[in-house]
Amino acid sequence: MTDDPLKKYPRPPFKAQPQSFPGLTSKMSPEPDHGEGSYKGSGRLDGKVAIVTGGDSGIGRAVAIAFAREGADIALSYLDEEGKDAEEVKVWIEKAGRRCLLLPGDMSAASHCRAMAEKTVEAFGKIDVLINNEAFQHPNEGLDDIDDEVFEKHFRVNVFAPFYLTKAAVKHMKPGGSIVVTSSVNSKHPMPSLFAYSATKGALSNMVISLSGMLAEKGIRVNGVLPGPIWTPFIPAGMDDASVQSFGSQTPFGRPGQPAELAPSYVMLASDESSYTSGALITVAGAMPIF
Repeated sequence: MTDDPLKKYPRPPFKAQPQSFPGLTSKMSPEPDHGEGSYKGSGRLDGKVAIVTGGDSGIGRAVAIAFAREGADIALSYLDEEGKDAEEVKVWIEKAGRRCLLLPGDMSAASHCRAMAEKTVEAFGKIDVLINNEAFQHPNEGLDDIDDEVFEKHFRVNVFAPFYLTKAAVKHMKPGGSIVVTSSVNSKHPMPSLFAYSATKGALSNMVISLSGMLAEKGIRVNGVLPGPIWTPFIPAGMDDASVQSFGSQTPFGRPGQPAELAPSYVMLASDESSYTSGALITVAGAMPIF
């Protein structure tokens, strides 16, 4: 039986559920689906070691669970205050029979990113896959509403951190390695109410294309995923009540995507089956036209 994608998951309106950033999965209603009960692996990442940043919740959580079920050991990065969610993800990874290294800390510090790469190699002996997924988002009403510090934080977390970690991880990656960056449809259709966030995602999409050429001679592939509206803790933590209640209704599917619906794209890009795919930006956005 084929699932109807229009009816597979909850549709708006959702109830108002304000949270402070970065938000917790357990406080969301309905709780997101990260594939805990649905994702079935097929050995596509057997024996690989992957770093997944922002892996405590949302897209990162779904990717970590999927990767573990595909046979990968996971180094999981997250903020200190998200430890409870990260511990839950570790349980799912270990249930899949894989190892999990927890790496809490602030990725906006270059020293922490370098330490993450070193600790992963110390624990697992190598790095095969890097998923740059961590992000910060804060909405704005107008230009004067954006504090300098908030604008700078967007770039420190969303752009500088992936640069720091990629630079550190590539030193340990061999030909066949894969880097996947979580960009956004906002990189091509920036939102005035997410001015700083959209700017960082535009930078990330550009970095994917540049890095794919730069690292080609090393045999390391670099690709990006452009999610549309996805039901993660970012939504109640970074949007007003009205936007939360109608979230996802603007897509042709009429609903937001679930993290579990993103994970297969990351698995595909990380797997050896995608050996000729580099410099790609894959949109997963419920039929939204993105050019």
